Amino acid sequence: MPKVGATIETPQPLGKRAAKKVMMEQMSQPEVLPSHAPDAAKATFSAANERVVIMPTAQAFAVKKDPKRADNWKKLNLEELTDADILSMPDSEYMNDVQLAFFRRKLSLLRADMLANAGETTEHLREDTAVVPDPADRATIEEEHALELRTRDRERKLLKKIEQSIARIDANDYGYCDETGEAIGVPRLLARPTASLSLEAQQRRELKQKMFGD
Repeated sequence: MPKVGATIETPQPLGKRAAKKVMMEQMSQPEVLPSHAPDAAKATFSAANERVVIMPTAQAFAVKKDPKRADNWKKLNLEELTDADILSMPDSEYMNDVQLAFFRRKLSLLRADMLANAGETTEHLREDTAVVPDPADRATIEEEHALELRTRDRERKLLKKIEQSIARIDANDYGYCDETGEAIGVPRLLARPTASLSLEAQQRRELKQKMFGD
């Protein structure tokens, strides 16, 4: 309990530009994998694509499916489906036409948002080209520009991954690990739609990079 008479500082709300920067920076950060990732898979078999499907268990992502949403993918239009609806679909429907269309739409919207951000950055840089006499104000503007340019650079790299993911959807390879062929899993793809490796493969790669460098 706060002491009587003590003032409680409340965080100031972020502006629209600052909030968007924070959101895009978080999306472009490197993956942080669960420490129990090696034990987070169970094997099932999908007759539809005739390959072994390794589905991440619920413990790896703290997943809780909603049985009431299990059939929403059959009833709702693509635009009405939510992450919870896709997450609640039966494992036997993994990467069916509905899921592929859902992730294509999610990736396309993300790509459009990033391209719009790039256009806004150009406008901001053009608007702020006026000479500012105050050195402190000029330094603040330059720092904002540097931060925005770094964010756009991370988005440029993420944009390449988005294009690759859409190409994998077209090739019907989306949702499966590039190294092992195992299913990446819906929860992981909802969290990171550009994921191309399973949790185990991603952890092995990161461990190798730590040991031997890039």
